[in-house]
Parts: sequence; structure tokens; C-alpha cells
Amino acid sequence: MEHYLEIQKPELDYTYQFELDQLPQMSACLDAHGFAIIKGVLPDEMIGRLKQAVFDGTDPNRDLKQGQSRTRHAWIESGEGAWQLLEYEPFMKIHRYLIGTDELTVHRSAAIIRMPGSHPVAWHTDWCGFSTDTPKNSGDVLNRGMWPSGKWFYITGSRPEHGGLCVIADSHVENWDGPEGFELTADKRSFYKIGGEEKAYTDFDVPGVVPLFTDPGDMIVFAHRTYHGAFPNQIDEIRLSCAIGFRSRSHHIDIPWEIPGVGRKFLDDLPPHLHQYTHGYTSIDTGWRG
Repeated sequence: MEHYLEIQKPELDYTYQFELDQLPQMSACLDAHGFAIIKGVLPDEMIGRLKQAVFDGTDPNRDLKQGQSRTRHAWIESGEGAWQLLEYEPFMKIHRYLIGTDELTVHRSAAIIRMPGSHPVAWHTDWCGFSTDTPKNSGDVLNRGMWPSGKWFYITGSRPEHGGLCVIADSHVENWDGPEGFELTADKRSFYKIGGEEKAYTDFDVPGVVPLFTDPGDMIVFAHRTYHGAFPNQIDEIRLSCAIGFRSRSHHIDIPWEIPGVGRKFLDDLPPHLHQYTHGYTSIDTGWRG
């Protein structure tokens, strides 16, 4: 798979990287092309603390082996290391701008560890709003909103050889029918080559693919429908990423599960001044099935 190492930063005819004082321009790019990068959101000292928080919440016993990956859902429930983002005004300012309100509720959070040798992440969209059927799992319940889906920090950097993120530009528009030469799966959550087996595609010879190159303090944002994937981690360095996403407090979700014990403990332990972000908090039960 050495060809992944040769992937260069794309040259597009529009700007998709912005500074913290360019949120209107960032939002315009997000609306037009489905993704954007905000440079230098996190200071170096916070990056170090977040790395520790990802390990503490996702692999506390350090038992992940070569080639393995692990995702901690509801990462914000793992402790104070994740909560520091709620205290960081530049981070919260971005979310208030993206959601369009000061009244925010923590919606989803996650942290991911990908060890050296871990496999690629297949192309997919997080959005489950294509279907009006009864939700089948907890992700199907939570991922039907119109707010931006990806708000990730690749706190060890994003680059192709290190399991970096890639998106398909302009794939977020309504009625997008897949890349040229490909067909959407029946549930529209992924795509496959025309004439091939109907399963999520895992290679990167896809029209419109944009590999994202970021520094550890940069924030990657993509729209709710944007199709994305991740390269395999081909270097001898652990890849760490984390995200906390919000929705408007006014958007209530009736969850068909009870908040797990770890979620209730999070709500009890969170400092009172941060309770403003937990009105209507759902947590997640990854074992729930409809």
C-alpha cells in the first residue's frame, strides 16, 4: 500500500483552511463544499492534556496491539480530561457559530485510537436521515440532525500515511448520487464500484477525494451528509483523535434507552457551571437495537 504515502496535499480552486477570526468564511466553505479546516484552535499545552485524556478514556490499560483500533463512544463521560474543551472559549465559540445559538447541548462525543498497522476506515456518511424507518440502533436515533457531523481534532496530526482523514468534496448536497463510476448502497450510507459487490468501499481511487493534512491543534469540520473515510496507519506512531459535538438545546430527542450508569455519573460529577451544556443530554447505549 505504498501508494498512500505518495499522496500530496490537494490543490483546489477554493480556500478550505481558515483562521479563528474567519468563521463566516469557514461556514461558507462548509455550506458550499461540505468541509473546512480551522487552523490553530488548540494551544500546545491543551493538546498534550487531550492526548492523555484519549488514552485514559479509550485504552486505560494500554492493551491495544499492533494493527488494532478502538473507539470510545460518549468520550466526554470519561472524565475531566475531556471536559476541558467545554471550558475553552475558542472551541465553544466555533460551536455557537456553527449551531447558531448560545444554548447548546452536548450531542455526541468520541475518541479514537488507531495503532500502527490499523486498517483503513471504509467510506461512509454519519447521517442516518435518509431513512424514515424505525431506528435500528442508537446511532440511527442520534444521527438524524442537520447540524455538522464532523468536528474532529486529529491531535497527532492528519496525514495519509498516518491514518489521516479524507472527504469527498461536495458530497454533502441533497440528492448526491455517488462518485462517478460508483453507486450508493441501498441505505445510502456508503458506495461501491458499479458492477461490484454492494458493500462499503475501502480504497481511495474515488473521484473528488480530498486527503486532509492538519496539525494537532487544527479542527476538522464537515457537514452532516459529507462522505468520509480514513487511510490505514502505515507508520510506527499511534494515531489519536477526539471530538465533541453539540446540538441546539431546543432540539429534543426522545431516546428509547435509559442513560447508562457511566452517563449518570458524568452528569453528577460535571461541575455545576457546565450543566448548561447537558440539558437533554442523551448519552448513548451502543448495544440498543430497535
